[in-house]
Amino acid sequence: MLYPTTLRLAVASRSGIYLISPRIPCTPLKSYTVVKSRCSSTSTEDVKTGHISAGPNEGILFFDNVFPLRLQKLLRIPFVAQEKLPPWLNHLIGPRGTGGDPEQIIQKASSKYNIRIKVSRTIPRIKEGGAYVKFSYDDATPVSEVEKVIRRYLEEENVKPWWSPIRKMRAGLVKGRPWLEDLFRFPTSRLKVEFIPSEPGAEAVEMSQEQLYAFFRPYGKLGDIQTQPPDSKIVPRYAYLDFATIPRATMAKNCMHGYLVTEAEGGGKKGTVLRLSYERKIKAHWIRDWLVNHPRIVIPLVAALVAGITVAIFDPIRTFFIKMHITRALHIGDNKFYKWIKGYATDIIPWHRKDDEDAGMEAVWDDRKANIEQIQTWLMETADTFIIVQGPRGTGKRELVINQALKDKKYKLIIDCKPIQDARGDGPTINATAAAVGYKPVFSWMNSMSGMIDMAAQGATGVKTGFSETLDSQLSKIFNNTATALRQIALESRRKDDKDAQLADDEWLEAHPERRPVVVVDNFLHKSHEGGIVYDKIAEWAARLTTANVAHVIFLTSDISFSKPLSKALPDRVFRQISLSDCSPEVAKRFVITHLDADDPESSSKEDEGTPKRRLSQTRPDLAELDSCIELLGGRLTDLEFLARRIKTGETPHKAVGEIIDQSASEILKMYIFGTDGGDSNSGRGWTTEQAWLLIKRLAKKGSLRYNEVLLDDTYKKGGEKVLRALEQAELISIVSNHTGRPSTIKPGKPVYHSAFKRLTQDKVLHARLDLAILADLTKTETEVIEKAEGELVRLAELYGKNGRPAKLAGRIEWLMDRVQRGQERVEGWEMEAKVLKKILEGEY
Repeated sequence: MLYPTTLRLAVASRSGIYLISPRIPCTPLKSYTVVKSRCSSTSTEDVKTGHISAGPNEGILFFDNVFPLRLQKLLRIPFVAQEKLPPWLNHLIGPRGTGGDPEQIIQKASSKYNIRIKVSRTIPRIKEGGAYVKFSYDDATPVSEVEKVIRRYLEEENVKPWWSPIRKMRAGLVKGRPWLEDLFRFPTSRLKVEFIPSEPGAEAVEMSQEQLYAFFRPYGKLGDIQTQPPDSKIVPRYAYLDFATIPRATMAKNCMHGYLVTEAEGGGKKGTVLRLSYERKIKAHWIRDWLVNHPRIVIPLVAALVAGITVAIFDPIRTFFIKMHITRALHIGDNKFYKWIKGYATDIIPWHRKDDEDAGMEAVWDDRKANIEQIQTWLMETADTFIIVQGPRGTGKRELVINQALKDKKYKLIIDCKPIQDARGDGPTINATAAAVGYKPVFSWMNSMSGMIDMAAQGATGVKTGFSETLDSQLSKIFNNTATALRQIALESRRKDDKDAQLADDEWLEAHPERRPVVVVDNFLHKSHEGGIVYDKIAEWAARLTTANVAHVIFLTSDISFSKPLSKALPDRVFRQISLSDCSPEVAKRFVITHLDADDPESSSKEDEGTPKRRLSQTRPDLAELDSCIELLGGRLTDLEFLARRIKTGETPHKAVGEIIDQSASEILKMYIFGTDGGDSNSGRGWTTEQAWLLIKRLAKKGSLRYNEVLLDDTYKKGGEKVLRALEQAELISIVSNHTGRPSTIKPGKPVYHSAFKRLTQDKVLHARLDLAILADLTKTETEVIEKAEGELVRLAELYGKNGRPAKLAGRIEWLMDRVQRGQERVEGWEMEAKVLKKILEGEY
């Protein structure tokens, strides 16, 4: 067969083929060379109809891998053209520059295999990574043969663009009616196949899985075929095809869209049209929906993830900061260079002198040298038990342990329980505990937030998620990290060339008690009446440190009931205890004199002039009064230091002591007498005004009281021991135990309190007012006893009055009558005393 006898002359250029000559006679052709028209995008007709039409002896091929599929991410941007590439990008990945031009491939294939094909136009499909090629062929060459030839050429020549070195180009004959849409629908590996009637009023036939497999398997591996449920009312009917890859799905969609399934192929009498579209295999926001719809799984997983991140990331950081806090590696005052500069400057500056806080303490340390040496000896031994230093406030427990016994210890951790116990709420308590050991970063604010999240999750799911952490668990984390840091510090001094290098870590720590750091717990059981778990956690943690030979633990406390919480944590150990008391009069006098002489500008000036140095204690004649003043003041270090400061200002010792006693008396009135709310024992302080005044009045006379003697008093009949413990905790009194641990003696809380008690009892108006309150309380109590006895007599008279009094009840009735008589006599006596007291109140100011 011959082509038309006339053919236009074509001139090739880089951008296309241009027809420039009129009809020219032509001879018959044995082989066909492709003559193409200018490559174009979608024509005006295609834009209007959205379809490519093929007439007689015309066909359409779809080539994939012409453009990168990843370009669809760029095409998702609105107002970006989907029909053509920008000029700069076209030169880089365009088909002419990459060797993947479909027109060139068809030209070379037709020349190689001697078939006659004429390309009429090319339509790129950039978002699908391919292009349509419309061609014409002669009657001698069937269209299926054209498809085979092109596929054979692509396979033999291994045509690949430079940006796709693995995947080859593929081509397929378009059997349907392609739809050239430019919507924002992008390729996926899932196709939705809808079964459409071929004409209005006709009936479409739903294809089976076997039929769909036969139609679409040639385009690529199918992962799954999902047909519509039989009971579904959705029309048109549809099915889902899952391809292994997106390029296989794009090839099938572009080749089979609009394909008419004939009656012979199972499409019904009128035939069924296949309408294909891309379908998202993964539902939009499925991750978010799954997370929201499964809180019972998600919230515990999130909590576990947060805990894992905390352990993996923050715990090593926190342990590092705790080590820096203990070793003081980041503290500038312990830096060697800073110490050298400071020492050099101290030698140059002649007027540098000792701090007042340390003045006078040498006399105290000389008196307590045995206690200091005892603590140092205990620290060298391997016994895994607590060291307890107990004594009232102001006896110098902290200075004795830290500044004297541990002054040569390199690694020591000091934990002050006072700011921890004084904190209000979980967050401040966690912050105070973390600050005491150097634990950071600490996110205490997350504790309350996680608690709210846990509460909301529990309301939604009905079960606790465990996302929140209690104060107990937070404190456990802090102390566990601290224990880890202490263990690492203790093992840092171990060397491989030591004699006992073969020992395990635990054995080495047990064999070297001198290498263990020291933990000092100050103000232990401060405000213990308020309860809380802080002291229990500290005691348990300290027990773990001592039993594991990680560190020595020293407790400093002013509470004599320390053995109860510590024995609970370490029940099978005998504690090593030192009890500190007030200084003796001789040591107290030396303390005051040394404190005065430590800061004497006159003595230093006289020394500079060459005259003999005379200290302040030698120039002031009123210091002869110190003996009698210290007898009144006692040997409490804080009171002695206060006395020395007053004497420095120019006051005489007698006047200074008088001011201190008056100030103490005023504090007693405010804190223990007038501070109670209405005299109610349940006011929060644990005692009434009458109970406190009774002790003050009796201690002012005797100086000490028998413990059980006080409990026998009528004022202390109800909860007497609890009241005494509360007054001891408030430091109004101190309770002394005998050698077996039984409370035996009650003394003033501070030595100066004895003089303050005397000063208060000398106030006639105050004495009369508070004694009158005690008498009123006793009268009330005795009246209740009398009423109770009278009520019992009335009941007995009602039961046995008619038949006479039984002989066996005679003793009981006599006792009740005597009890009423004695009670009445006591009430009358108290009333007489009350009249005298009222006269004093009426006559005195």
